[in-house]
Amino acid sequence: MLTTRRLLDSLKQIGITHVVGLPDNSTAALFHELADDPDIYLITVTREGEAFATAAGLWMGGQSPLVVIQNTGLLESGDALRGTLMRMRIPVVCLVSYRGYKSLPPTPPDPLTPDDLSRREVDSVATLLEPTLCAWNLPYELVGDNAELGKIQAAHERAQLESRPTAVVITDTIR
Repeated sequence: MLTTRRLLDSLKQIGITHVVGLPDNSTAALFHELADDPDIYLITVTREGEAFATAAGLWMGGQSPLVVIQNTGLLESGDALRGTLMRMRIPVVCLVSYRGYKSLPPTPPDPLTPDDLSRREVDSVATLLEPTLCAWNLPYELVGDNAELGKIQAAHERAQLESRPTAVVITDTIR
């Protein structure tokens, strides 16, 4: 299980100053906890693309932001990610909730076909997330429980070292 308290502790350890994003069912507990946290400033947005522009501005102002969005929002706002964080080489970690992860088949088909994307028992956004991250050359790590929280620090270090965004994909609801 991935708990809000342990996740927040991890974010504080790597020096995150701001969390920018749009809550969803999987990240609602994190947003709720951040609203009362004195150490990390929460900025909510109305569209996911705004999160990337806001994070870019915060980084240029000397802050250390983290973006939190759902995989559907990541796909919807890809051009904002490309045009700000990637193009400007801004080292921001994007925490992406993996809607539909549990509906994925054990071995997702490659390549995806129209039939794969229209299966009722599979959330099609889940089938598209990892291939999209790979196509965008956006490094990512999967995190499903507290034992894997060190991957957030590793993603943060990689972002800094390579001067580019990275992603941490959350495969379960944050509790």
